Amino acid sequence: QVQLVESGGGLVQAGGSLRLSCAASGRIFSINVMGWYRQAPGNQREWVARFTSGGTTDYADSVKGRFTISRDNAKNTVDLQMNSLKPEDTAVYYCNVRLLNGANYWGKGTLVTVSS
Repeated sequence: QVQLVESGGGLVQAGGSLRLSCAASGRIFSINVMGWYRQAPGNQREWVARFTSGGTTDYADSVKGRFTISRDNAKNTVDLQMNSLKPEDTAVYYCNVRLLNGANYWGKGTLVTVSS
């Protein structure tokens, strides 16, 4: 089992920045990929960014160049630095962890609201 706790959401004006953080505990020795997803009202949950155990990062086209994902294996955290935020970035952001055996775990989510 892996437990995930997100923090850092809030209200920000368009063009502003926020940093989300996710702390993992539990079976942390078997984590493969750490990443972030988001779900806007009325929409399906969508992938935002991921950081693999091999050190590679990937981003959705909608956030590329504005968001940066980072991972601290010593602290078992994954952060998402979000710059140049837009109203369409408004969503609940979820931390996701995929273990080496393929099991997926989710945090409870943190709300990001970007006002125009």
